[in-house]
Amino acid sequence: MGKCSGRCTLVAFCCLQLVAALQRQIFDFLGYQWAPILANFLHIMAVILGIFGTVQYRSRYLILYAAWLVLWVGWNAFIICFYLEVGQLSQDRDFIMTFNTSLHRSWWMENGPGCLVTPVLNSRLALEDHHVISVTGCLLDYPYIEALSSALQIFLALFGFVFACYVSKVFLEEEDSFDFIGGFDSYGYQAPQKTSHLQLQPLSG
Repeated sequence: MGKCSGRCTLVAFCCLQLVAALQRQIFDFLGYQWAPILANFLHIMAVILGIFGTVQYRSRYLILYAAWLVLWVGWNAFIICFYLEVGQLSQDRDFIMTFNTSLHRSWWMENGPGCLVTPVLNSRLALEDHHVISVTGCLLDYPYIEALSSALQIFLALFGFVFACYVSKVFLEEEDSFDFIGGFDSYGYQAPQKTSHLQLQPLSG
């Protein structure tokens, strides 16, 4: 019962992670944030690997999944620091997120709750084929939305890491106990040998 509850809980957290990652991937695509898009894709693959390892009793897959979650927590911590401009990080260096291939930023910058976008005509700051906008009236600025999204990812990753370690430990203990009782011991089982009970009798004519 405990093993089943642990596996079911891990699968549930993996499903939540998958939904949250897909939702984040959609908004990062809309904002042309190529670095987060790549990270989200790797995270989705790792979560699918974790689900497969849980269902198929593969402890190695769960270990890989748990190792990825450590990197995922670090990446999301960097995202929080980037948008909140902690230390030397600055949003003016948006090429970090877009690989310097576009001028786009977070999709929430223009589409956040309550945001009013006003084009600034004839602005000297506008580059060729681009325009400058003014965003006002947002109930929650986009850096905080991005930070909250990353905080949610960290929360799910921490719980997923704990349950992944627990379930993988259960799987490894079961494998060790199965080996101990001779489950994989080729010398513990001997096939019965066939003996012939037929005897030749002379025929009398």
